[in-house]
Amino acid sequence: MNGADSEVGRLQTVLLHRPGAELKRLTPRNNDKLLFDGIPWVGRAQEEHDAFAQALRDHGVEVLYLTELLQDTLEYEDAREEIVPAVLAERQLGDRLTQLTRRHLEDLDPEDLTQTLIAGLAREELKTGRGLVYDLMDRHDFVIDPLPNLLFTRDSSVWIGDRVAVTSLAMPARTRESLLTRLIYTYHPRFAGVEHLYDPWLEHVEGGDVLLMGPGVIAVGTGERTTPAGVERLCRRVFAAGLAHTVLAVPIAQQRATMHLDTICTMVDVDTVVMYPPVAYSLQAYTVTAGEKEGEVRVFEPRPFLDAAAQAMGIERVKVIDTGLDPVTAEREQWDDGNNTLALAPRVAVAYERNVETNARLEAAGVKVIRIAGSELGSGRGGPRCMSCPISRERLTALS
Repeated sequence: MNGADSEVGRLQTVLLHRPGAELKRLTPRNNDKLLFDGIPWVGRAQEEHDAFAQALRDHGVEVLYLTELLQDTLEYEDAREEIVPAVLAERQLGDRLTQLTRRHLEDLDPEDLTQTLIAGLAREELKTGRGLVYDLMDRHDFVIDPLPNLLFTRDSSVWIGDRVAVTSLAMPARTRESLLTRLIYTYHPRFAGVEHLYDPWLEHVEGGDVLLMGPGVIAVGTGERTTPAGVERLCRRVFAAGLAHTVLAVPIAQQRATMHLDTICTMVDVDTVVMYPPVAYSLQAYTVTAGEKEGEVRVFEPRPFLDAAAQAMGIERVKVIDTGLDPVTAEREQWDDGNNTLALAPRVAVAYERNVETNARLEAAGVKVIRIAGSELGSGRGGPRCMSCPISRERLTALS
């Protein structure tokens, strides 16, 4: 059964994307636009990702690959007819080039179309191109941009209960990620009958900002990527579906190093989080519950996040494992995604091996740490949690 009600229930099935040709498109000329802080060594990034996937399999997790699911999905004519015009609508190519690009995409088989939708299409690769727009483009310009951030499957969808929220990504460079993810959840037989809780055309919400604190309690960060309007829309939908009784709206600094809530806080046990020290006790939360009338919400005054979370979860306190003893170490490991752990079960977590201090503190607190290499994977600013979308977790409600 698909779905999850926590961050730490035993992970059963996960969606990953093995980095590929899209990373080879990154250059010093375009990496900022495509949201990467560096130019990764693609072969090494693939080796690191393969080791990550194998570590998950070694712990009994079923690994699904987005590329394989998308290729299966594009065998269906309805899926192809939906995605091609949607992709072309992203760019202002002019009538002539749009028409020629559409014909090119329609002529591709599912495998080649999948690769093009992920790795993009450069001007020099569109042999049938012509017209003013085409002539004025540089040979290396993209008719269809690549998706190097597809690696971070957490952001484009999140499962809440037995429903999937296909998110609305804020950055133009990532818009197509949600379109492809939604296509898979809509047309792939694996997800037949799954109800969608959210859609890409709604207000911005990104999966990295959504933490399932426990059954019935969701924390949603709002900052660089997730808007207050997106949080409100998600609140209304989860309450209407009976998937939560409390949502904690958590404002976070609008900075690159803290782009999502999961860059400063992740869960490693049913009552324990790992957090970046400078914000651990300053983070605030607005508690949101369903209003008396259908579709209304009640918003309470902000209070310390950890206090609000404990009250909503019905526990005395949320335990905190700080990342780093001194400010310099803490800041370095925050930048290197030290907080961005992926729980495979209560007190079992995957983390980047380079975050030595954070990992030592996790182990001192009784958390088993599964270390993975991430020197190249981390160049897009994302850790093990960012690179994984749990499709199915053992429900905590079933264990209580």
